[in-house]
Amino acid sequence: MILEWVYIHKIAFWWIGILSIATFVGTLIIIPILIIRIPADYFKHKKRKQKSCYKNQYPVICFIGTVFKNLLGVLFVVAGLAMLFLPGQGLITILIGIMLLNFPGKVALQLRIVQQQNVLRAINWMRTKADRPALELPRPSRTRRGVMNK
Repeated sequence: MILEWVYIHKIAFWWIGILSIATFVGTLIIIPILIIRIPADYFKHKKRKQKSCYKNQYPVICFIGTVFKNLLGVLFVVAGLAMLFLPGQGLITILIGIMLLNFPGKVALQLRIVQQQNVLRAINWMRTKADRPALELPRPSRTRRGVMNK
């Protein structure tokens, strides 16, 4: 019964397999390139200016660029989620996708992901291989009697 269903959908399985292999190989190439392009002090700044458009661009071009960047970010997040169960660099791919997206709380979420020891180790390993400095992270604030020190 199941074998018959698989045989009927044989072409779909081939396309899914080809897409999986292409995604895996693509992320092995693209993710390290994007990781080494992150400025070393990227995570030290709590607030960043959103460079959505330049002054001399038309609003339509800005809108299309922003939509394209966010769609690419969603694609990376979805691919990263799949890579949590399939071969690939899942959390790092999700981090790159989040960096491309525009939403409130983005910086805090990025920092939570990059502060995970395995993720930071993998990112800094890629950066070291490319002769780039390790990422600088903000020091965690310590609490004393429930009050945060600044």
